[in-house]
Amino acid sequence: MIHRGWFPDSITGERIVLRRHVPENLLAFRRWYADPEVARLTRYQEGIMPVAEIDRFFQARVVGPDSMALAIHLRDSDRLIGTCAFSQLDGDNGSALYHITIGEKDAWGLGYGTEATTLMIEHAFERLGLHRVSLSVFAFNERAIRAYRKAGFVVEGRARQSIWRDGRYWDELQMSMLDTDWAVHERGPQTPGPGVVDVGRSSGSETIPVARIERTS
Repeated sequence: MIHRGWFPDSITGERIVLRRHVPENLLAFRRWYADPEVARLTRYQEGIMPVAEIDRFFQARVVGPDSMALAIHLRDSDRLIGTCAFSQLDGDNGSALYHITIGEKDAWGLGYGTEATTLMIEHAFERLGLHRVSLSVFAFNERAIRAYRKAGFVVEGRARQSIWRDGRYWDELQMSMLDTDWAVHERGPQTPGPGVVDVGRSSGSETIPVARIERTS
């Protein structure tokens, strides 16, 4: 069972706040996943998600005892616009999968997904002490790919022509971020001062600063 202390009641950013989901959020999930545009970007199956399936997903993966999902609210209005989550958290290997859906379409393309992702990744590496966070995204979801790249994820592979959508096959991209990637992304390349010996991890001719975070119990 997931330890609820791994997630605080809220994580606050500049424009959004992440909070634990409440049962009343089910109505928003039913509306989001019944929208063909949202379903196209989030489901492996074509078509919208049936209501019964939405309800099962919400109970098990959003408000269930093993859930690691947080609701995305706008700070200025408290409006619920989406959801983000970790799954398959592996404490032995320090890894997790990341998921996010911005369900309100008028909030697309405004940077809220990037901010939510950055808050979650910061929590993963700096609070939970994880080493690696990964995700999968359909190749036609260019908006999401741009947001993930901006947050610091890199493409590490692809499942070729694994998704049938819009009358053709598409690749599914695998993206990931390591704690060392996060350190570089957040602080930028570090130039040692005079008399300072760089003891970062070497990769070819490039030295990558290592930010080691102790794993929580």
